[in-house]
Amino acid sequence: MQKNKALKGLLAVSAAAAMFATFGVQAQTAAPANPSTQKMTDANPSTKVGTTGAGMAGHTGHGQSGAGMSGSTGTGATGMSESAAGQSGTAGATASGTMKMNKADSKAIMDMAMVNMAEVEMGKLAQSKSQNAEVKTYAQQMIDDHTKAMAEVQAVAQAKGVTLPTELDAKHKAMAAKLAKLDGEKFDREYMKVGGVASHKAAHAMLMKNEKNAKDADVKGLAMKMKPAVEQHLKSAQQMPAAKSGTMSGK
Repeated sequence: MQKNKALKGLLAVSAAAAMFATFGVQAQTAAPANPSTQKMTDANPSTKVGTTGAGMAGHTGHGQSGAGMSGSTGTGATGMSESAAGQSGTAGATASGTMKMNKADSKAIMDMAMVNMAEVEMGKLAQSKSQNAEVKTYAQQMIDDHTKAMAEVQAVAQAKGVTLPTELDAKHKAMAAKLAKLDGEKFDREYMKVGGVASHKAAHAMLMKNEKNAKDADVKGLAMKMKPAVEQHLKSAQQMPAAKSGTMSGK
C-alpha cells in the first residue's frame, strides 16, 4: 500500500511537470506570433518588460511616436510650401518694381529735364552777355533754381530707369543760338521774352499736364514740386522792364 501511494505521488509529480513544460513551450511559441511587436521590442530595449501587457503598452507608445513624426513632417511640408510661396511673391514684386514706365510718364520726366537744362543754359548765356544788373540777377536765379530742380528730376529718372537727354533738343538749341547772336539791350529783351516769359509759360502748362495725367505717383509729385518755382519765375519775368515796355533801365 505504501508503495502504491508512493508510485501515485511520483506519477502526479511527473504529470504536473509535463503540464508546466507544455505551457512553457506554448508561451515560447506564441511570443513571435506578432513579428512587428518583436522587431520593435528588439529595436527598443526599454520595451522589453516581463509581461505581455507592458509589451503592448510599449508597442502603443511607438504608434504614438509615429503619429508625432507624421505630424512633424506635415508641418515641415507646409512650411516649405509657404516659404516657396513667399519667394515667388518676392520675385514677382521685384519683377514688378523693375518694369519700365509707360511712355507718357517717361516723356514727362524727359520734358521736365529738358526745361531745366534749357533754363540753366540760357541763364549762363545771360550772365556772360548781359550788362543789366536785374537781368543778371534773374539769370543767376534761373541757374540756381533749375540746377536744383534738375537734380531732383535725375533722381526720379534713375529710380524709374529712364535715360535723360544729355543735350538740348533742336527747339531749345535754336533759342540759345538766337540769343547768342544778340548783344546789349536787344539781348536783354530777347532773353526776358524767351527765357523768362515764354519758356516759363510753356513749362507751367507742361507741369500742369503732368500733374494731372501722370500715372506714376513720383512723376506726379515731381511736377507738383517744380510748379511753384516756375510760377514765381514767370511772375518775376513779367514784371521786368524788358518784358513790359521793351526798354531796359538800370544798366
